[in-house]
Amino acid sequence: MSTTIAGPPTAPPPTGPPPSAPARPPAARGAGLPWVSTIASGLAVLLAAGPVTAIVQGGAWFGHALAAVAVVVVLGLLLHRLGAVVVAAGQAVGVLVLLTVQFADDGLLGVLPGPGALQEFGALLSGAGQQIDTGIAPVTSTPQILFLVAAAFGLLAIGVHLAAVSAAAPAAAGVPLLAVFAVPAALADTLLPWWAMAAAAAGFGLLLVAQTGFRGRLPGAAALVAVAVVLAVGVGTATSFVGTAGRFDSGTGAGGSGGSIGLSPFTALRGQLDQRDPVDLFRVRGLTRPTYLRALTLRQYVPDAGWQATRPAPGVGLPGPIQPQPTGSGEVANVEIENLAFRDYWLPLYGDPIDVGGLPEGPWLYDRSSGTGYTGRPRQEDGWREQAFLPVPTVSQLRQATGDSGVGPEYLDVTGVDPRVTEIAQQVVAGRSNNFDRAMALQDYFTGPDSQFTYSLQTAPGSGDDALVEFLTVGKAGYCEQFASAMAVMLRSVGVPSRVAVGFTAGADNGQYRTISTSDAHAWVEAWFPGIGWTTFDPTPLTDGRTIAPPYVQEAQGNPPDPENAPADADLSPGNNAEQQPLPAPAETEQAPSVALAPPPAAEGSVPLWPLFVVVLLVAGAFVPAGLRVIARRRRLAAASAGGPDATGAAWAELLAESIDRGVDHPPSDTVRGAARRIVREHRLDDDAQQALRQVVTAVEASWYGDVHPAPGDLDEPVDAVRAGIAAGGSLSLRGRLLPRSVLQRTPTSKPAAEREKATSGT
Repeated sequence: MSTTIAGPPTAPPPTGPPPSAPARPPAARGAGLPWVSTIASGLAVLLAAGPVTAIVQGGAWFGHALAAVAVVVVLGLLLHRLGAVVVAAGQAVGVLVLLTVQFADDGLLGVLPGPGALQEFGALLSGAGQQIDTGIAPVTSTPQILFLVAAAFGLLAIGVHLAAVSAAAPAAAGVPLLAVFAVPAALADTLLPWWAMAAAAAGFGLLLVAQTGFRGRLPGAAALVAVAVVLAVGVGTATSFVGTAGRFDSGTGAGGSGGSIGLSPFTALRGQLDQRDPVDLFRVRGLTRPTYLRALTLRQYVPDAGWQATRPAPGVGLPGPIQPQPTGSGEVANVEIENLAFRDYWLPLYGDPIDVGGLPEGPWLYDRSSGTGYTGRPRQEDGWREQAFLPVPTVSQLRQATGDSGVGPEYLDVTGVDPRVTEIAQQVVAGRSNNFDRAMALQDYFTGPDSQFTYSLQTAPGSGDDALVEFLTVGKAGYCEQFASAMAVMLRSVGVPSRVAVGFTAGADNGQYRTISTSDAHAWVEAWFPGIGWTTFDPTPLTDGRTIAPPYVQEAQGNPPDPENAPADADLSPGNNAEQQPLPAPAETEQAPSVALAPPPAAEGSVPLWPLFVVVLLVAGAFVPAGLRVIARRRRLAAASAGGPDATGAAWAELLAESIDRGVDHPPSDTVRGAARRIVREHRLDDDAQQALRQVVTAVEASWYGDVHPAPGDLDEPVDAVRAGIAAGGSLSLRGRLLPRSVLQRTPTSKPAAEREKATSGT
């Protein structure tokens, strides 16, 4: 015999919580956040950033760095319970949003990094890269540099947080912290201030002791940090190797900072010319006429990299005599050079040095072959004296001095030079049958009244063709690097030995001495003439009066060459000797090797953007579960409010979902009343919420077993009351909001178990 239930049961579920409720799962009760270690990771990054003051002008960069680090710290706390991957991805998106707000004009809704904003980021990175390539520390705080600083500090803060907080390995965070400290240290040519090392040590010490908290450990932690700071200050004070040099100093006195000339001469040269406020470097007394002050010469030409600084040959020790006074045409000048702010590997000297004094014994040498004074470590001397021979050959002597005797074959090397360069050079010197007239023709090609070339610190972007060919045929604008580099290569291509000299023009004469500043940094060409030596030519079309026209150039410009009286040496082949290899013509299908004179600005969008899209997609994917939960809640509550056969099922599913999201498991075998008892117990429902739950359970059983369905709006108040009671019993964690358990696992409705109960209750 079977029995059926004619109506809904009248027995209510249990009305009170058990005497002692078991502890809720961590997600329900809200695990503690790592406040101390997270904040300490951000402070450690900022404390290690002191050396940035040596490479970026002003203090605006710190505001951007602080904002990026703050975003990483806040998101690290908010997303902590979601796991390391989600935390790092969320922090990355937060930094992207910050960069969009600060630097992009085309963000979605002004804050989201859409395709337009990402293209702007690529342009900013390209601009920052160009400024770094051509600038000198400290660089100007342009939007490009500030963008780079903000992005870099955001990424570094993410790395430190990942190591120190997510992986609980604060010692490993020293690796990204070292990058924050070491990169500026490597770019600064003078000693970093003691407080920079102390701050970095304090930050790392703070990171180490913050991992386990300060309670009960404060004295030992303070002692550890203090010892680290003292050691850092001691090392910084006692050593002289923190910071690299080989630079033109852009500061005043010993406290300046600069960019490398020893390792990248043209980068430093461009940086000097980009300085907003020129810095006085030398005061020169005893100079009889304006003359170039040579710091070093470049003899090695690499087609894919341009002119390179090479290691000087073993030289003559300084101070002391260098060579007897030359017998050629010229004059002797006794020069005193007072050094105001120049620290470098190179010792700037005039003409052909005869004797150099006023230097300490030991560190300085002079290489006669390259005409360069140098030292093994960068130094800043107070000053030095020089007895210099300033050659003044006549035009006639120079026209007679043809050939390449007395100079090495490396000064004629044109291996890899595009044949189009040689063709242009030969066209320019056509009809000029001696080396001097060829040199003058090439100089006039760039600086003469009919020249199409202009001086500019801005160069046009390359199109992928040979850089030297583009400069000669398309761009026709640049600063002294392009002009000196081009003329030296072209001289070699027509058989004239040549090299590039880097140093300074004559500066400003006030009647008592000449003042040479960073704005006088310059590059020019020196051509070799047998029996005379290296002779200066300047192909840069300056219009500010800094160009120096040697007497032989002035004479030649007023006395054009006479082809009938010139020597018969008209061989234009490069080198004109057995050791020089002829330049093979490239195949028609091959692209000629490129010649890098100066790094052209990168094309907009050249920075790959797909990693940014991947990050955005990953983080967007992390918010999908939360979005699905919102949609499901709205759908269920709407169905419950509408009444009818589906209302109770939707209402009951939503209450189970609210409970599951807070860490309470509801097995599929639970009956409605069993699940209700679990909700009361786990969420500690108060009396009002329990009464509302009774109403919902009664309505569910009446609908499922008695076909008595609620009218529209009947369930609104009790469902809302139960949801409020569940929320009051345990706040929803951030992880519960972003990754709701009810979405990640199937939410039971309890109807299958009820159906089984109904089927077996009466047999």
